[in-house]
Amino acid sequence: MADAADSHDAIEVRGARENNLADVSVDIPKRRLTVFTGVSGSGKSSLVFGTVAAESQRLINETYSAFVQGFMPTVGRPEVDSLRNLSAAIVVDQERMGANARSTVGTATDAHTMLRILFSRLGVPRIGTSAAFSFTLPDGACPRCEGLGKVSAVDVDQLVDRSKSLLGGAVTVPGFTVDNWYVQTYVASGFFDPDKPLADYTDAELATLLHGEPVKIKVGSTNVTYEGLVDKVRRLYLSKERESLQPHLRAFVDRAATATACPACRGARLGEAALSSRIDGLNIADCSAMQISDLADWAAKLDAPSVAPMTASLRHTLDSLVHIGLGYLSLDRQSSTLSGGEAQRVKVVRHLGSALSDITYVFDEPTTGLHPHDVQRMNSLLLHLRDKGNTVLVVEHKPETIRIADHVIDLGPGAGALGGRVCYTGDVAGLRASDTPTGRHLGHRASLREHPRTPTGKLPITGATLHNLKDVSVDVPLGVLTVVTGVAGSGKSSLVHGSLDGRPGVVTVDQSPIRGSRRSNPATYSGLLDPIRAAFARANKVKPGLFSANSEGACPRCKGIGLVHTDLAMMAGVATRCEECEGKRFTPQVLEHRLRGRNISEVLAMPVTEALEFFTEKPARAVLERMSDVGLGYLTLGQPLSTLSGGERQRLKLATRMGEAGAAYVLDEPTTGLHLADVDQLLGLLDRLVDAGNTVIVIEHHQAVMAHADWIIDLGPGAGHDGGQVVFTGTPAELVARAHTLTGRHLKEYVGTG
Repeated sequence: MADAADSHDAIEVRGARENNLADVSVDIPKRRLTVFTGVSGSGKSSLVFGTVAAESQRLINETYSAFVQGFMPTVGRPEVDSLRNLSAAIVVDQERMGANARSTVGTATDAHTMLRILFSRLGVPRIGTSAAFSFTLPDGACPRCEGLGKVSAVDVDQLVDRSKSLLGGAVTVPGFTVDNWYVQTYVASGFFDPDKPLADYTDAELATLLHGEPVKIKVGSTNVTYEGLVDKVRRLYLSKERESLQPHLRAFVDRAATATACPACRGARLGEAALSSRIDGLNIADCSAMQISDLADWAAKLDAPSVAPMTASLRHTLDSLVHIGLGYLSLDRQSSTLSGGEAQRVKVVRHLGSALSDITYVFDEPTTGLHPHDVQRMNSLLLHLRDKGNTVLVVEHKPETIRIADHVIDLGPGAGALGGRVCYTGDVAGLRASDTPTGRHLGHRASLREHPRTPTGKLPITGATLHNLKDVSVDVPLGVLTVVTGVAGSGKSSLVHGSLDGRPGVVTVDQSPIRGSRRSNPATYSGLLDPIRAAFARANKVKPGLFSANSEGACPRCKGIGLVHTDLAMMAGVATRCEECEGKRFTPQVLEHRLRGRNISEVLAMPVTEALEFFTEKPARAVLERMSDVGLGYLTLGQPLSTLSGGERQRLKLATRMGEAGAAYVLDEPTTGLHLADVDQLLGLLDRLVDAGNTVIVIEHHQAVMAHADWIIDLGPGAGHDGGQVVFTGTPAELVARAHTLTGRHLKEYVGTG
């Protein structure tokens, strides 16, 4: 019986072949903390997320009724021979928390729900149940803004060109062309002279065009409803979630509509009754707007016996947010504005108080965006989840988190086709002694520069007050590598992006995610496909458009994707290779056209390094060389963006933005997703940028990048209202010598153990 029990103490993976996994078989111990390591693209995510977590989710979905399954996305079975001893998996990833304007830190953690209950019991005057304090329900939401806290004002001059007539193209809204049905409704309404410029309209005519009440009219033989232009635009575009719109429509909305605080609730989202009820002089909106660390102190003073359990739960949630390094946020902070790392930590707090045990928690680089001081806090939370009897699986590169692992599974040895194999399994001591890239670099330390570069000038920032910045003035040196650091929430991004983005010659690579369809790939995203198509067109004397998977040259069956997605009704859907084009994505006629003996499908299947040898055309080579410089030489040109790891996506963005003309590059945590072995390559790239005469400004927590810098600007001393000040400027050596800030102390420890 003992042997039988022991056999259930590990998740058994046999024959995993998802993406680049090469028939991987491995045992993952249950109720332990296992860290998965390896270079970017080695197969970590394919094993953890694409195989173990995906199969757990698929099996759970199959337990639901057929009716419920009809409303759920189909999840295909991973490419694996067998998986045994799975438990329910909860994925805590870095995906942004959606674009729902009513989702906040408070609603995402249930802290706002607890706060509502407290106010319904203790608030004076008593106005009703907790629903009366909810901005997501009609009972509590401000009727003017419907709980959004904002109203949108429309810039009419972004909708019309007043110098033109209706027939002359006066309506400039995307899709509203002169022959469009919308514009024809205005032309045929009889309310205006369609040949008269809008500038000559009377006030009444202009009001009718922009804000006319709905009325039935006839256009030709068809009955339609006339609707004022502003109201129509609000209904068609402004009332929809911004992220759901196509890029050109998002750009239009950003130009045409400006959000301002609701005049009725002044941004508080709630109706008058909810705002009138107070505890110790504060209403629920005041509490939600407080910095969480301050709100935790306020909640600690509540001692009413009638709500003691609820108060304890609220304090536990708030203290957890503070402990994990998010005390600088507020509960009313909109979820969509959180960075990937912040969003992941908010999700962690949601699970800390869970009564569930024997769950498999799966984390994707939980230390992303964390200062070394905060990494220790995250580690303690991971260990807490394990100690509650859960299996904790972590994909991570940071040595500080690798060191706390009970078990390590190292994949590689390389990336892409050179990876996908288990190079090591065992404890951390064994990993350190192994000859894998991770083992060799685990104790690696970058050293301080002996001779920092001399600045060629300065980029002044004066009186910066964005968010928590306290009238900051600081000079950013030109012609050198500057690292801006400080704990999460200290004001780094506010200082750099708020003061430098948009300045002439500044190229910014921020943390916004790369979004793409199934057709998006490195060639399309980087702009490489354009010179490739041009080269094929010249060589074959045909149109360049034939060589786009979105064009007439695409396979008609799979529409240029190469795969056919089949919905199997009550069973999980499957994606199979298109039988018509055999996965080549183009028609046979297009594949007959060749460039130096290769067709377009064969070229898109090339890795970057092979493509560099193949292409002689300068425009194509320029893009390929940048992709190789950032360590993406193993990626194939046509690989779907959806299959790239976080580190690969970040570096692809960097390679693309490097092609823009600029004298100063602003990079936001470029080490995100990078293996220890890849960081050295990144440092070499940053050096080449600076040595070519550029200025490089990096927002970064990675101590290797700090040590390698010419200049450091350190913000703090804490986060939120405890930060927002420059606490040090100078060389890394000077910071280590003084070691009077959190960054200085951690950097001194880092370089002192090399």
